[in-house]
Amino acid sequence: MALTVTVLNGAGLRGRCCRHNVLQPLLGSVLAEPTSKLYSSYRRPGSQPEKTPSWPKVDFNFKKGIDALKTQLSLLKKEAKDHLRGPEGRGFDQYLLQQTKVLWEFRSQEDINKWVVSSDIEIGGKSEVYLKLGRNNQAALLYGTLNTEVPRDGETKYSGYCSMRAKPPVGSFARKKYYDWSNFNSLHLRVRGDGRPWMVNIYTDPYFSHHKDDLYNYFMFTRGGPYWEEIRIPFSKFFLSSRGRVQDNQHPIWLDKVSTLGFTLGDKVNGPFQLEIDFIGLINDRAHTEEFAYEIYDRNPQI
Repeated sequence: MALTVTVLNGAGLRGRCCRHNVLQPLLGSVLAEPTSKLYSSYRRPGSQPEKTPSWPKVDFNFKKGIDALKTQLSLLKKEAKDHLRGPEGRGFDQYLLQQTKVLWEFRSQEDINKWVVSSDIEIGGKSEVYLKLGRNNQAALLYGTLNTEVPRDGETKYSGYCSMRAKPPVGSFARKKYYDWSNFNSLHLRVRGDGRPWMVNIYTDPYFSHHKDDLYNYFMFTRGGPYWEEIRIPFSKFFLSSRGRVQDNQHPIWLDKVSTLGFTLGDKVNGPFQLEIDFIGLINDRAHTEEFAYEIYDRNPQI
């Protein structure tokens, strides 16, 4: 009980989002307020902000809180054992010699629940996107309708996108974790599309503040038709897109600090779309030696 009070008091010193990041895993379903509102502060232009305080919606149940605390402590114990054993809970010999790895495969509803979908509906658009298991529960089916009509709010200039993104990994007590893909050099996918181009997005959270929220992209062109296609994308082909700042120097992807991966459709073509994904994996291709496919410029070259 003392540990519970200490954690709650420490969380109270931070902002609203950080406080819920601690309370949610600790108390589980004790908090009645949905956590989906915590990840986006977007409010449509012209709409009134929500003035209802969140504390009347909170329903504390100490029994559920203690049960959730035991669960988080058991996860912390498992993480400590895996860390002592080696990377990802395996020995160094297995980790260093590994050449292939399946990150996500879609065989059950539990695999689908590891992903979230979004569209321009969040900004007042009319595109629709859905995600479900495919035929015979052998793949994920991402489908919907793209609509590029701009909302009439007087401020939004562009619309028409649909996306699918994996939930970022979290550790015990909602600690932020990352994927370490530095032992591999290519992304391997087995997909079946309808001929539309998709943008593959890799989100990273590197060590330096001026690289925070870096987003790396690569266009994946599907050929359509009834046949599956296997696509191999070297990490050296991913390019860094702008995230609210001018990119005057491209740099390779931070493979040891990957937060999540996603797919985005925004080809400005109205109409239905669909994309089936069998699995997403990694490959260490020894024949591929390219480190970065784009030119790198020095900011202060010495003459």
